[in-house]
Amino acid sequence: MATLKLQAMFLFLALLMLKNVALQAHARTFFVFGDSLVDNGNNNYLATTARADNRPYGIDYPTRRPTGRFSNGLNIPDLISEAIGAESTLPYLSPMLTGQKLLVGANFASAGVGVLNDTGAQFANIIRMPMQMANLEQYKRRVSDIIGPQETEKLISQSLTLVTLGGNDFVNNYYLVPFSARSRQFALPNYVVYVISEYRKILMRLYELGLRRVLVTGTGPIGCVPAELAQHSRNGECSAELQRAAGLFNPQLQEMLDDLNREVRSTTFIGVNIRQSSIDFISDPGRYGFVTAKIACCGQGPYNGIGLCTPLSNLCPNREIYAFWDPFHPSEKANRLIVQNILVGTTDYISPMNLSTIMTLDASEKV
Repeated sequence: MATLKLQAMFLFLALLMLKNVALQAHARTFFVFGDSLVDNGNNNYLATTARADNRPYGIDYPTRRPTGRFSNGLNIPDLISEAIGAESTLPYLSPMLTGQKLLVGANFASAGVGVLNDTGAQFANIIRMPMQMANLEQYKRRVSDIIGPQETEKLISQSLTLVTLGGNDFVNNYYLVPFSARSRQFALPNYVVYVISEYRKILMRLYELGLRRVLVTGTGPIGCVPAELAQHSRNGECSAELQRAAGLFNPQLQEMLDDLNREVRSTTFIGVNIRQSSIDFISDPGRYGFVTAKIACCGQGPYNGIGLCTPLSNLCPNREIYAFWDPFHPSEKANRLIVQNILVGTTDYISPMNLSTIMTLDASEKV
């Protein structure tokens, strides 16, 4: 108990320092790219089945209404914005993203996408990574009309970016069906190498577009989510094959990020180990105040792991004690634990440095 109190005190002081740094620095533009873990409503504007615009999604969001976030409340980008004292970025497709709102940044993410363009094909109309990056180019032109080209490049270079990709390349591609096209083309180790090589191209393109502080997440414990337990588990054990995939992917991703940083001669790409953050509360849920990390709060079937969350799903009365909100996505409380490690975690969770350190360093360079 004393240890938990000390951890809470340390976190409070670190967050206080981070907010002071954020207030002292100029407002920092924030960009988000990726999949459903970070989409905050772009897919609402698309004809796709990968949507979270129905109740009870958003049941704990401030408006108590669904927003397109695959969460009961706030998601990871919201919580990062909250920690650095900024307002949440709007979806790039939102008609409200105009004028001065553009200077806050933009969320380009789209549920269902992966590193590879054929990932998420079953969802049809989603914003794959080439289009997400094209939207950033369009964003730059729009902002340039407001503040001019030179100030736009400065805004981009001083921004913070979050990229979350990879999980769907396994769950919604390689392992989507038995003998999928990709699994026939590649043995798993070779597939991981291929996905990493394609991820590298995406990150280099973002660098070419001017981004200089990029948080890059690996996959979570994809074999332990309720959806996979419902399909593969007999006694609540994680899917060994999907865990093997994540175990191969995440270390190679960090190696690739380290190599990119050496190539560009700066600490541009920061590896975020979401898998480790999640394994912490999955392996010992009680320590973090959860009753279960196996059963989703909202869903149906074994472990509430079948399908997505709908108005007809089973719904838990207390989201604070569930690590997973729906069959695939963490609850807001679990997201807060993940973001805590992004903010102040050791190199086990974020490497080569955490976000508090990044913000402090970048603020000192502007003085």
